[in-house]
Amino acid sequence: MALNPVTTDTFTAEVLEADKPVLVDFWATWCPPCRAMSPLLADMAAERDDLKIVSVDVDNEQELAVKYGVLGMPTFMLFDNGTQIANLVGARPRKRLESELREALEQQPAGR
Repeated sequence: MALNPVTTDTFTAEVLEADKPVLVDFWATWCPPCRAMSPLLADMAAERDDLKIVSVDVDNEQELAVKYGVLGMPTFMLFDNGTQIANLVGARPRKRLESELREALEQQPAGR
């Protein structure tokens, strides 16, 4: 399963206005760690109904990369209720990524 690509034009609707938390994968085709994370993220997207996972190709969407201060890749940003609540840079094992996401979401106020 490929991740849903998001563009500057669709970012607000797909990420900021989403009805559940969204993990945004800022990546590039020339980035080996990004390519290594792709199957892991696709598996997570297929298995988790509580989290939406989308991708932003930084070469095609430089405006978004600049707006959100993406300096290294892959960069994973977690948004909840339109607010960025986590910024994770670099490839990591799935267990670590899921633990970091869970921790960030647990720090959010209840009543989403």
